[in-house]
Amino acid sequence: MTENVEDQVNFSQTSGSEQQTPHFLRDVIFHGKFKRLKALTPEENTRSQHGLFFQDGQRRVDYVLTYSVKKSSGSHSTRQSVHLLTENVVARSFRHGPQSGGEKLRAKQTQRTKDSSSVHSSRVIDMELGCSGEIFNGQEDQKAFRREEFEGKLRDMGLELEKDEDGKIPGVYFVKIHAPWNVLCREAEFMKLKMPTKKVYEVKQSNSIVEKISTLISKILEPLHPHVEEHQPKNIKHLSHTFSREKQHLFDLSDKDYFFDSKTRSSIVFEILKRTKCKAKYSMGITSLLGSGVYTAAYPLHDGEIDEESADPNDRKLLYEEWANYSVFYKYQPIGLVRKYFGEKIGLYFAWLGLYTQMLIPASLVGVIVFLYGCATVDDNIPSMEICHPRNNITMCPLCDRVCSYWKLSTACGTARASHLFDNPATVFFSIFMALWAAMFMEHWKRRQMRLNYEWDLTGFEDEEDHPRAEYEFKVMQKSLRKRQKSQDKIEKLTFQDRLPAYMTNIVMMLLMIGVTFAIVFGVILYRISTKAALHMSSSLITRNHVQLTVKTTAAIINLVVILILDEVYGAVARWLTVLEAPKTDKSFEERLIFKTFILKFVNAFSPIIYIAFFRGRLVGRPGSYLYVFDSYRMEECAHGGCLMELCIQLSITMLGKQLIQNNLFEIGIPKLKKLIRYIRSKQGAFQEEERQKKLTRYETDHFLEPFGGLTPEYMEMIIQFGFVTLFVASFPLAPLFALLNNIIEIRLDAKKFVTELRRPVAARAKDIGIWYNILRGVAKVAVIINAFVISFTSDFIPRMVYQYMYSPDGSMHGFVNHTLSYFNVSHFQDGKEPMDPSHFGYPVVICRYKDYREPPWSNTPYELSKEFWAVLAVRLAFVIVFQNVVMLMNDIVDWLIPDIPKDISLQIHKEKILLVELFMKEEQGKSYIIDSSTSADGKENCSKHNNNSKVAPPRSRRHTNSTKSF
Repeated sequence: MTENVEDQVNFSQTSGSEQQTPHFLRDVIFHGKFKRLKALTPEENTRSQHGLFFQDGQRRVDYVLTYSVKKSSGSHSTRQSVHLLTENVVARSFRHGPQSGGEKLRAKQTQRTKDSSSVHSSRVIDMELGCSGEIFNGQEDQKAFRREEFEGKLRDMGLELEKDEDGKIPGVYFVKIHAPWNVLCREAEFMKLKMPTKKVYEVKQSNSIVEKISTLISKILEPLHPHVEEHQPKNIKHLSHTFSREKQHLFDLSDKDYFFDSKTRSSIVFEILKRTKCKAKYSMGITSLLGSGVYTAAYPLHDGEIDEESADPNDRKLLYEEWANYSVFYKYQPIGLVRKYFGEKIGLYFAWLGLYTQMLIPASLVGVIVFLYGCATVDDNIPSMEICHPRNNITMCPLCDRVCSYWKLSTACGTARASHLFDNPATVFFSIFMALWAAMFMEHWKRRQMRLNYEWDLTGFEDEEDHPRAEYEFKVMQKSLRKRQKSQDKIEKLTFQDRLPAYMTNIVMMLLMIGVTFAIVFGVILYRISTKAALHMSSSLITRNHVQLTVKTTAAIINLVVILILDEVYGAVARWLTVLEAPKTDKSFEERLIFKTFILKFVNAFSPIIYIAFFRGRLVGRPGSYLYVFDSYRMEECAHGGCLMELCIQLSITMLGKQLIQNNLFEIGIPKLKKLIRYIRSKQGAFQEEERQKKLTRYETDHFLEPFGGLTPEYMEMIIQFGFVTLFVASFPLAPLFALLNNIIEIRLDAKKFVTELRRPVAARAKDIGIWYNILRGVAKVAVIINAFVISFTSDFIPRMVYQYMYSPDGSMHGFVNHTLSYFNVSHFQDGKEPMDPSHFGYPVVICRYKDYREPPWSNTPYELSKEFWAVLAVRLAFVIVFQNVVMLMNDIVDWLIPDIPKDISLQIHKEKILLVELFMKEEQGKSYIIDSSTSADGKENCSKHNNNSKVAPPRSRRHTNSTKSF
């Protein structure tokens, strides 16, 4: 009996239906398995026990499907369904294998038995999956029939299956899948995979000075490189070409396991699983079956163990030692090995993250220098010296109504000195530097990406049209049924009119979520206003003296907690809205999900910061005519040092909180918690961890790992961090430093998560990072505009420059503080708004000061905006225009100066094209030589038949043969 029949029969035995199996088949199963197990060597038996191979120890497990069955002992429907499944398997076995006369007779009897058993069952179309199946008495029977149908089609596609229903995890069964060589070759040709040919060429290094310097630097940095053995020397490269079964002799098949490695094999099997459909027209392979619970999981296997000293060497263990380990945080990432194990898409993410982290090093150094400059010049800052001067006796107007009293400007000394650390002339330079840094980072990444495309044989790769998603095809089927179309040839699709309700729901929900964010920001504003008034009424002197710091810090923490909660809510809402749209392909689904998630999380993270930077202190009014909310809450104003200090506090707490709590704590804790829950649910919690690891096979151990959920969360947290680093960097020069420290941990944390905590993802090809690059460019361009407005309107940089060059009598900053303060007559307070304790200083206050450019009460136009206000406003607007255009021009120059494709890579690509042409020309010439030789031989034979006396070949034939040989 053939191997295919044996595999099919294996299903009937392992499914618990041995008594339903015919007697002669049981004998075949027993003797076949006995012979196979007897033939296993000790090494093969060990390999099969580890779960990486089939029971024969030869065929590798390329993919695993899991399902759960709720057995109801004694149930007639269960026994009937098992009998039906067994007979289906037997019938298919004989249909695939060579059948004798007796076997054909038994197959017909089996088919008649199946038909008679299913008389009481009616054929229906499953509306969820579109698979035709039997209506059994139980839902489990229906799922079992769908599994049998799907697995039968997988066998028809050439895959080999082996079931394990006697595992150590109660209620969980496994289907192991192996792709034979012919299937791998066929699918590699369909997928247009580039494979190494036998042609090897040397990549010559240029002798330029830049190259020599680069070589010297690489030798110096040799200790920073991971100890990963290269498969071949770096200067030797295989010529790659799209795989073709007709030209297999051109490819390097000396090591077939290396030619089709585990990553490639699993991706090929996954493609087959995705496009394998049931009998109905509208169905979508494994995606639909997973969604409906027919299968509970589908995943490729990890290579082996990582934490055992006796474990066999494998790529996973090497990655764990040289990459997913905090002790090697100072080393470069083995990007080539990451790509080999996880695929190009994940390899590109870690390459991008590594380059971003490297680029943060110079940004952090400059940011620290700017911060130290502020610390060094704080004692020489004339405005803060004037505020802190002990003889300063300026009386300021109350910061709130009734409960707040007058206060002395000298009490704001600490705030003024702290503000200078982040509000000094160096911050302007730092803003320009960071704008150019963002442009350099984008250009550097394009070059790095192109180099990786060349090294990974992705040049010329184009994303193929993906298979339609199951949800899309289900909606198309619903549309067809609504129209009651009987023609199967007409292909329906979802039009804009069909999606219009989903689009309207998306718009309304997005606006609603953004409105919720603004409402929460407004609620925090009310909290600050009311808390400030309550603390001013406190009897404790310490509490009254630290009102500003207490209110700012607590409000920032509240904002952080709300941001963390809403991030999770918005992620779920964005996915729900994207599912509602029913995009056609997975790529379209991912891009729409990313866009919605980014909009919601960006607004959520930056709304409080934008309010403090551009709105707080702008909509206040003036003493005697303040702006109120709900007729009782007076809009808050900035401290005398400006809003930049408060912006720095809000930005630092939000950024550090998200990195420590959301990015690190959640990423470590949540996967471990989910893994613990799976252990408890599987009734394995009573076993100790060591005993469990000894008992479970590889595919059972991987079952307990967390499923891979995509790279969207990883990219999203880094994009938000990129926004913190670039958008408001003028107010927080230390942001790049904190981002750098976080990313050093983040790389190893993500690496450890991928290697140890997650199931192995299916390798996906990609030539770039997709929509994330466009988002990065958008954030970088918006950062230029925002930093221009922060410097111009939030900081005191422009007012100081205007005063120094237009109003200062001696060209210095002396008198700047007095110049920015306006006068107010306390008798002009509205009724009920004046302080309850007007004689707080022991004497009545007649005139108080407030920060604004307004006419004094004794002028002809009291409290109107002064000409100084309009002069400062004009300079502010001019600065925004000039700053934005100059920085954008510099970015364009950087973009123009740095080519997207490195010169050496373009030369190598051109060289490879020439070598490929030569390779195929030689192949064609070899074919023509064989054809001409056979033609010449036929000509000689014919001539000898007609002229037996002729002993010499015709001259023409001899000349032709000689010319061919010489060529």
